[in-house]
Amino acid sequence: MKREPVASSGLAAVGYSRRLRVLEVEFRDGSVYRYREVPRSLYRDFLAAESKARFYNRHVRRKFPSVRVKPRRHH
Repeated sequence: MKREPVASSGLAAVGYSRRLRVLEVEFRDGSVYRYREVPRSLYRDFLAAESKARFYNRHVRRKFPSVRVKPRRHH
C-alpha cells in the first residue's frame, strides 16, 4: 500500500486502501500498524488534520482492529 509522507513529530506516513477499508500508519521509529474497518472519510480527515499525532491518538489508536505489520527499528 502506498503511504503518503506527513508532517508530524511522531508519524512518518499514512496510507489507505478504499477497497479493503484499511489504514496504515508508519511511525518515525519505523514501525507500521494496519487498522481495519476504517471509513474513507476518517482517512480524509486524518490527512486534513492540523496535528496528525493528536488526530491519531483521538480517532484511530485503540478505535479499530489493528495489527503491527512492521516492528520498530533497533539502533
